Amino acid sequence: MSEALTAFRRPPGPEPVAELGVNPETLDTLLGVRDEFGDIACVNQRGGRLAYFINDPAAVRRILVRRHARYVKGPGFERVKMLLGNGLIVSDGAVWRRSRTMIQPSFSRQNVHRLLKVMVQCCDRRAVRWAQAVEQDEVVNITAEMSDFALELILISTFGDDYESMITVDGENPFAFLASNSTRDLSVVLKARNLRNLLLEIITKRRANSDSRSVDFLSMYMDATDRKGVAFKDSELLDELITLIVAGFETSANTLNWVWYLLAGHPQVEKRLLNECTNIMPNVSAVNPDALAEMTYAQQVLEEVLRLYPPVWLFTRRSQADDELDEFDIPPGTDIYLSPYILHRTAHHWPDPDRFDPDRFDLERLALKSVAKNDRPYFPFSLGPRRCLGEYFSFLEMKVHLGLLLPGFRMMRVRREDPGIELAINLRSASDILLKPEVRTL
Repeated sequence: MSEALTAFRRPPGPEPVAELGVNPETLDTLLGVRDEFGDIACVNQRGGRLAYFINDPAAVRRILVRRHARYVKGPGFERVKMLLGNGLIVSDGAVWRRSRTMIQPSFSRQNVHRLLKVMVQCCDRRAVRWAQAVEQDEVVNITAEMSDFALELILISTFGDDYESMITVDGENPFAFLASNSTRDLSVVLKARNLRNLLLEIITKRRANSDSRSVDFLSMYMDATDRKGVAFKDSELLDELITLIVAGFETSANTLNWVWYLLAGHPQVEKRLLNECTNIMPNVSAVNPDALAEMTYAQQVLEEVLRLYPPVWLFTRRSQADDELDEFDIPPGTDIYLSPYILHRTAHHWPDPDRFDPDRFDLERLALKSVAKNDRPYFPFSLGPRRCLGEYFSFLEMKVHLGLLLPGFRMMRVRREDPGIELAINLRSASDILLKPEVRTL
C-alpha cells in the first residue's frame, strides 16, 4: 500500500487481504469484520484497493444522502450494466441526473394511482389460478407465482394494450425468462438484448398512433423531456425500459414470496392483517388510494419483510473525492460496502433481529421512542437522491395483492425446512417456496 494511503486516518480492520464481491463469501467476510471490528471497518482488497465496510446508520446516511455527490457506483455493477445498459440504476453523473429528472414525474402518486385497475386485474387472474389449485388439491409454488404475478403487472403497467397485441400475441411471453431464470448470466443478458427489437417495434407503433396512447409507463417515458425540452433517444429509452421491467418486478416478486411464507408461519400476524384487509377493502370496489393508505398494518408487515429480506442485500459505492467520517478519512478510489441485510439484522440496531415482528414499524411506538421515520437504521430501497423511484408503486401493488388475495386464501407450509437465501445481485429464497392453498371462509 502506498505511503499516501497509510497517512489517512483508517478505521480498524483485518490485516489479511480479502476478495469482496456480490456473493455469499462476502457476506461471511463482512459479518466477521463487523463482529470483530465494529460498524466501521477497513478491508484490504486484492490489487491494493482499499475498502470500507460501513454498518453505522449515521455514516450510511451521510454517504448516501448528504455526501452522495462524492461517490459513484462501486464494484459489482458490471453484470448489471450488461443486462440493463446505462439505465437509471447503473448510470452516474450528468446522465443519471438527466434521466432521473425525466423519469421521476412518471412515478408521481397521481400517475401510479391510474394503474390501480391493472393491479386489480392481475390479482383477479391470480385468484382464478389459486382457486383451480384448491379444486385440484395442488400445491402452489409461491416463488414462481409471485414472479409471474409481478412480471405480468409491470409489463401491463409499462405497455398497456400492447401487452396483449404485441407481446403475448402468440400466447408466449418473451419476457418470461426474467421470472424463470434468476442467474442473470450471459445467456440472460443476450436474451434481454434480443428483446430490444420488439421494444423498438412497440415504440414505432406508438409514435405512429400518438393520438390513441394507453395510460402506461411507456407513454410517460416517451413524453418525458429534459430541461432543454429534449426527449430520450431510442437507445436511452430502451435502457430505461429494460431497467424498469427488471427492477420493477424483482422487488415486489421477492418481497411477496417472503410475505406469504412468513404469514403461513405466523398465524397471529396473518389474523391481524386479515382483519385489516377485510375491514378496509371488503370488495374490489373498495380498492382506492385512501383505503390503501389506511392499511397501516399491511405497511408494517411489508416493511418488516423488507427488513429481514431486502431485495438488494449489498450496495457499493466508490469515492471520487476526499471525504471523511467523524473519526476517519475516505481517500479517493475507496470502495464502500453497505449492506441492508447486515444492518437490518444487527442486534444493537434491531433487538432480537431475526424475529419477524411487524410492530417494529408501528409509527406510534417509534414516536414514543423519539425515532423519526427517516432516521431508522433501514434502507431496503437505498437512501437519498438514488432512492428507488418505484418504492410507492411497489408498496401499492403489494397492498392491493394482499388486500384482495389474503381474504380469499389461506396458505399453509408443506416443508419444515427453511428455504434459505440466495445471495447474488438480488436476495432470493435459495429454494422455491411451496405452499398449500385453502379457500378461506370468513
